[in-house]
Amino acid sequence: MLLWILSGSLVLFGSFDVWYFLRGSWMAIKCWFQGPVRDVLAEQVVHGRVLPHDLDFMCHMNNARYLRECDFARFAHCTRNGLFGAARALNATMVVGATTIRYRRSLALGEAFELRTRIVSWDEKSFYIEQRFVSKTDGFISAVMLCRQNVIRGNPQKILDFLCKRGVDCPDISEDLQHWIRFISASSQALRAESGLDEKTK
Repeated sequence: MLLWILSGSLVLFGSFDVWYFLRGSWMAIKCWFQGPVRDVLAEQVVHGRVLPHDLDFMCHMNNARYLRECDFARFAHCTRNGLFGAARALNATMVVGATTIRYRRSLALGEAFELRTRIVSWDEKSFYIEQRFVSKTDGFISAVMLCRQNVIRGNPQKILDFLCKRGVDCPDISEDLQHWIRFISASSQALRAESGLDEKTK
């Protein structure tokens, strides 16, 4: 029996990212007990600490771990402020369309940090979310990430109108965000031209 259990566990952990789904389930439970955040534009904070399994060969937090932590923080953010629930009610879906991250200083083993998430703007297709890793040691912003959260079968304004039951003013788009949006647009046009899609759609 023990051999079957060990074999089954090996197959399970070898075939699926078990820890990801366990962490996601735990995050959903935490959101349930923490309750909703009524202000959709409010910054939300997730507390974290660099653990041994977060390290790479350089003995600091692996680059990919930042993206994973951001994924969980966005899940908590959009769950607690109601965006995911409103999107589901409108039969819409929110998916990541683009991300960019800038690493400013490494997070070391055992270092505690805050992951601050907020909506910085939106347009007719997407929400734009900023996430900051802030060291609890000295308040230094160790990394900053921008995420384009695309809305499928809907648009951000409809979701906000449904959720807030009132008009919500869109924050001004910062200069660096404008540059990033233009980069995404230029990249999409170049890739469409490279694959011949522009010619097919004429």
